[in-house]
Amino acid sequence: MKKLLMALCLLLTSNAFALKMGKVDVQKILVTVKESASIREKLKKEFDKKQKEIRDEEQKIVKEQEDFKKKAALLNDKKKAEKAQELQQRVMTLQRKMQKYQSEMQKMENKFKAPVLKKINEIVGVVSKKKGFDFTYEASTTPFLYAKSVTDITDEVIKEYDKKNK
Repeated sequence: MKKLLMALCLLLTSNAFALKMGKVDVQKILVTVKESASIREKLKKEFDKKQKEIRDEEQKIVKEQEDFKKKAALLNDKKKAEKAQELQQRVMTLQRKMQKYQSEMQKMENKFKAPVLKKINEIVGVVSKKKGFDFTYEASTTPFLYAKSVTDITDEVIKEYDKKNK
């Protein structure tokens, strides 16, 4: 049994059974392909709009806080406490709004990216088959410490993507 296992190990480690591996950097593809530029532009417009809204609200709160500090000496304790609580409530509401906007932006980004990622995956499969790879891995999420031979097909995938998705 041991001899059979050793023979199998020797057989599998020979060059006759060498695997052809490819790697691809999906993040680079997402940043580089032309279709992603329009997605980034849509996201940027939406982000800028929401950021302006947050900034305007933040400035209003800061101004009210400054006014409150100036007038605090003239107010009785009850009015001071009410105004301080009101300002604190507005700050907390603004923080919740910021978190909501971040969540919305993340969902929007995922929604826009999903069809692009699907196309990328299909093209990676086509290019990998054409190159005769046994498997292709995503470079940033599956870091290999050592591989005898790996071919990076990222640039080729970008070219194919842009050619198919004008």
